[in-house]
Amino acid sequence: MITVKGKIQYRAIASGTWVLVSDTGETYELYKPSENLRQEGLKVEIKGNIRSDVMTIAMVGQILEVKEFSICR
Repeated sequence: MITVKGKIQYRAIASGTWVLVSDTGETYELYKPSENLRQEGLKVEIKGNIRSDVMTIAMVGQILEVKEFSICR
């Protein structure tokens, strides 16, 4: 499990995808993000797992399955 802080962004690639751009500049594609997490510009800390067994059309970064998250102020 990893912990990553960053900002949520929507990318209009194919049918659209939600990503986390980390504070260090890395991009993670969110795997089945909850509705509460799908907010452009939201600053969050996410705990989750990298899914190397999943492929997507967007291919914008490693796929991160969110286990829990908190909103950063």
